[in-house]
Formats: sequence, structure tokens, C-alpha cells
Amino acid sequence: MNKYIKALRAPFLIGSIAPVLIGTALAFSEGFFLWPNFIAALVGVAALHTAANLINDYNDAEGSDAINLRVTPFSGGSRAIQDAGLTKSAVAGMIVISLILALASALWVIKAGKPLAIPIGLLGLFIGWAYSAPPLQLMSRGWGETAIFFAFGPLVSLGAYYVMTGHLSLGSFVLGIPQGFLITGVIWINEFPDYEADKSVGKRNLVVRMGPEMARYLYCFIMAMSFMSLIFIIAFFKISFLIMLGFISFPLAFKAMKIAWKEYMSCEKIVPGQALTVQTVMMQGILISLGLLISKLISGYIKI
Repeated sequence: MNKYIKALRAPFLIGSIAPVLIGTALAFSEGFFLWPNFIAALVGVAALHTAANLINDYNDAEGSDAINLRVTPFSGGSRAIQDAGLTKSAVAGMIVISLILALASALWVIKAGKPLAIPIGLLGLFIGWAYSAPPLQLMSRGWGETAIFFAFGPLVSLGAYYVMTGHLSLGSFVLGIPQGFLITGVIWINEFPDYEADKSVGKRNLVVRMGPEMARYLYCFIMAMSFMSLIFIIAFFKISFLIMLGFISFPLAFKAMKIAWKEYMSCEKIVPGQALTVQTVMMQGILISLGLLISKLISGYIKI
């Protein structure tokens, strides 16, 4: 059983749950909220994220994961195939189960009168598949980081908002941008320990293409932009200034940046930076959501 749990990479679901909270909080601030739809959104997004992780493990089984000797708790894949003895057939079965769960969640939302849940979910699934699987394998072409930014940030916050309200909004899309930067930061810092293995099998992600020394500059820029984008959103969109609560999580990001800057070539010493990056994702997501909820409580009562 442990090998199946390991393959799920459950801690990384934070990367998709946080923007669900943000999109839902924005809908709440506008007077929309339904518990069944919220649960369906959480389950559906988590299932799609799990499927994407499993697709990645399946396609990397004979690739960089197989030869990677610089494995950390956050990078190098789940290792369920390499270390726990899970077969590729079992991983394929888990992918199917995850997709069935995602489909069931989507059908529930459609029944509730939100038909666009299907194309939004399919777009997310396509990106998750295209990131790892041939013939596209965006992770090897320098487009993987951009795809992750979009799929685990703006697309999820937009989808969660739609599930609550029944309509799309530009505000719900841009509110996912800070999280998009942070989840890209998670992918980015995890690519440092994987550098040698990725390079040897031709997995030319952006860290491989520009080299670790230069890539650390971009990691710091990506993390900083997550917070600077909050200012941009407040300035150009009708979003409450209380989303600035997200800045409370900046010390976590700053510590991660300091570690990555100094220890980018150390497999062991970069681990705290990886952990801090993941923690920043969840903390910032909660704080932005809290800001939106407070804005609603200040302006009046919600009609559920």
C-alpha cells in the first residue's frame, strides 16, 4: 500500500489546491458559494493533478528518473517505480482511476449547470499530458515551466471561480498569476538537483538550457514576481487591496531564494529551499484567499 501512496505525491497537491481556494474566495467575495461545488472542484483538480504526476512518473521511468542519483524528497520523481517496485502497468491503472474521479467531479458540476467545467478540465489534462508524454514532452523542450505556470495558476483559479459562479471573469484568471509564478518556482528549484540526470538524457528544461548558475537568477526573479504581481493586479483590476496579505508569506520565499542562490549545486543543502518554496505556495494562497474573504465581511453579508 505504501508504494501506491508514494506514487500519489500528495504533498505536491498543494500546488493545485491553493489556486482553487483563491478562485473560490473571489466567488465568495462576490456573493457566490456552494459547498457541493467547492468539494467537486477540490476533488476534480486534485485528481487531475494526481494524474499529471503519475503520467510524469510513467514517462520518466526509463528516462532521467532511472539514472538520477541526486534524489531529494521533493525532486527526482516519486521513485515508486524505481525504489518501491511499483510496475508501470500499476501506474497506468492509477492514472485511469484518477481520470475517472476527475470525470465524476466534472459530471457533478455539469449537472449543477456549469458545462464549461469539461473544456476547462480537458485543457488542464492536456497540459499535464503534454508536459511529460511524447510526442510533445514540453518538459524537454523548454516549454514545461510555462505550461505549469498556466495550468497550475490562472487556469485553476478561473475554473474554481466558474464552478462557483457559472461565469468566467478576467479577475479570477489574473488572481492565479501569483500562484502560477510560485508553482513554477517549485518546478524550477527541483530542477537543480535533477540537472545532471536531465542533461544526460536530453531533457532540456530551462535549467539545463541556461545552466544552474544562470538559472538561479531566474528562480529568484520568478519568486519575486509572484509578489510583485499582486501589486499589478490591485492596480489594474478591480480586486481588493486586502490580497496584499499575501506578502506576509514573503519571508518564506526570501529564505528559499537565499538557499537556492547559495546551495543550488548541493543536493542535500538545497532541500530546505525546496521545502520553503512549497510552503510559500500554500501560505500565499491561504493569505490571498483570506484577504478576499475579509473584503466580503467588510462589505456585507454573503447570500448562500
